[in-house]
Amino acid sequence: MLLTAPTDKTTLPSEASATVSATPVIAMKDVELSLGEGPSRVHILRGVSLSIGRGEAIGLVGPSGSGKSTLLMTAAGLERPDKGSVIIAGEDITRMSEDQLARFRGRQIGIVFQAFHLISTMTALENVAVPLELAGEADAFERAAAELKAVGLGARLDHYPGQLSGGEQQRVALARALAPRPAILVADEPTGNLDEATGNDIIDLLFALKRDRGTTLLLVTHDLGLAERCDRVIRLRAGHVVEERAAKAGA
Repeated sequence: MLLTAPTDKTTLPSEASATVSATPVIAMKDVELSLGEGPSRVHILRGVSLSIGRGEAIGLVGPSGSGKSTLLMTAAGLERPDKGSVIIAGEDITRMSEDQLARFRGRQIGIVFQAFHLISTMTALENVAVPLELAGEADAFERAAAELKAVGLGARLDHYPGQLSGGEQQRVALARALAPRPAILVADEPTGNLDEATGNDIIDLLFALKRDRGTTLLLVTHDLGLAERCDRVIRLRAGHVVEERAAKAGA
């Protein structure tokens, strides 16, 4: 069953809801995915169908091994399903070649992981600018500097990752993800390597940038309180969607 995003903005309870549209930017239908070969093959996703509105924030929760990170990776085009369709911004990414998918992902999808994945020999500015340069953006360094200022690192452009705190490194990773101005931001436990106070700062920043830009957010978290800051909470168990509801008001 396809799940449709709420259309009445006034009924959405969360802080993330101001720019939600009913137009789906992510539509997954009957998605199945297994990993491994032969007797060790494991079914990860089992007939998952979702529809996520443009500008909507989704909190994906569930126990370890439930398939939530795999669902995130499938929605980002980093995993190919065995069956079913994945439509992103009107394009069926399951029909794309690897090169087409890489180019599409670079334009449409920003990704933030628990690990920062910064290049240690590059400055913060270079870490954000180089992917833009590779995508052929003429103003790569100007845009990178603007993104780093937007995440509060305007004075740290020339610092290397080893000279930055964990929170600052995650801010660089967030700036890098948002610099191409993607329609979708996927985040897999983005505060997992941070202390609580720093993690809260990163999450506040993430939601503020999401609201300002109208970006669709797909967030994997073990923290139900964090998930409640989204528009909807989707719970997975054993590769199935077992609950899908609006986030609680005032969370």
